[in-house]
Amino acid sequence: MLLGLLWILLPLILGYLIPIRHATIQRGIDRGVNASVYVILLLMGLSLGGLDDLLGQLSRIGTTALILFAVISPINLLALWWLSQRRLARLERVEGEDTALPPMGKLKAMIGSLQLAGVVLAGVLIGAGVVRLGWHPAALAETLAAWTLYALLSLIGCQLRNSGLGLRQILLNRLGLAIAVTVFLSSMLAGLIAAPLLDLPWNQGMALAAGFGWYSLSGILIGDQLGPVLGGAAFFNDLARELVAFLLVPLFIRRAVPLAIGYSGATAMDFTLPVIQQHGGITCVPVAIVSGFLLSLLSPPLTLLLLSL
Repeated sequence: MLLGLLWILLPLILGYLIPIRHATIQRGIDRGVNASVYVILLLMGLSLGGLDDLLGQLSRIGTTALILFAVISPINLLALWWLSQRRLARLERVEGEDTALPPMGKLKAMIGSLQLAGVVLAGVLIGAGVVRLGWHPAALAETLAAWTLYALLSLIGCQLRNSGLGLRQILLNRLGLAIAVTVFLSSMLAGLIAAPLLDLPWNQGMALAAGFGWYSLSGILIGDQLGPVLGGAAFFNDLARELVAFLLVPLFIRRAVPLAIGYSGATAMDFTLPVIQQHGGITCVPVAIVSGFLLSLLSPPLTLLLLSL
């Protein structure tokens, strides 16, 4: 599995080493990431649809995702609530930022997440249908998904390199750094607790908790290493986290900034950022970007490292 770790980390690192100066190319990379995610999730659904005892496997996916969500979310929320009571959270104010994002309703923001879940479901239905016709697409789907994953990771590496955040900006934003560390530590503890409940080794339990809400990647990485069932469970666990985050941000962003931003996890720098800006104001934007960036940077190598142990 160490060789698999190297093979998957290599395109991420290579992509991170490539500076992109032209806005047109950056937009092309963004579109490539989105397209790759849809393709891989469709292929993951095809693999699921080709499994024997499909209904039983889907039941296992749902049960695993529910246990993960029931363990990880309360521990994350308690840790982030504790951080929200610290002096750092009350005093941290970032001024002079001119970043502004258009308002986005929660329903509109959720639609994108639900579309991805719909792609997986469509893949499951297609896979189940072609199996009835005598064709078993699982092996081909897994091969295509692996190669698409390599392309996706290289594009994600480019995105992270060209996100506009320098090391100085990240280290100077103490609250964003504190939120990322809190989410990381509480998620790892939750993964350790969830592992015996799921009858999994400790490292696999922690790997399932290392998505930090980045459902479009966590399900892909877990599925590539542990199979489509656990990959599906990781996907739906992190998808549920993001959907709940859309509801929590308006409720808590004014009273408990770390809780609202931290529970958004890695998506605080993209999918949930417009909602954070809309309800929390412009001073929350740099904090959300830094915490989301750090968790996004940490999630893929941490997941693969845990699975290689």
